[in-house]
Amino acid sequence: MLTVVSDTHGAADARLTGRTLTAVRDADVVVHAGDFTAAAVLDAFHAESDRLFAVHGNADAPSVTDRLPSARTFEYGGVRFAVTHTRRGGATGLSMFGRERDADVVVSGHTHRPSFQTGDPALLNPGSHAEPRGHEAAHAELTRTETGLEGRLRAVTGETLETFAVRATRRR
Repeated sequence: MLTVVSDTHGAADARLTGRTLTAVRDADVVVHAGDFTAAAVLDAFHAESDRLFAVHGNADAPSVTDRLPSARTFEYGGVRFAVTHTRRGGATGLSMFGRERDADVVVSGHTHRPSFQTGDPALLNPGSHAEPRGHEAAHAELTRTETGLEGRLRAVTGETLETFAVRATRRR
């Protein structure tokens, strides 16, 4: 399973609870789309997952930004992901970022609002598991299927907020 989180905004720990904590611990890979805020929070995520693909966000301290890139690309289940915290231009800017990296899915944070938009590339924002700012506290979970990935935006309580699928375009 691939677990995607963002916008922790912590001072000392990963602020993981409920289904999000379980999903991070059970994941093959964890993606964090930025805004840990403090190095102790980044370290706490590393303690929970030995396969953490993370980028820094706009609210991260230099002790975090010095350790993480602003963008990264990786593949999981035959699907190519491009990860960033945010891009100017909203959905158009994120789509351009994804196309530049030949991505099937762009993962971003910043808005604290969980969402998935189909497109080329698809846009996935897991929301914030710890500081939802008026939205549902959430994360994303993606599991391998024969044709690609099946995804769910899930509340920290475990409730499924939205389901989606991403077709694999690359060899596994």
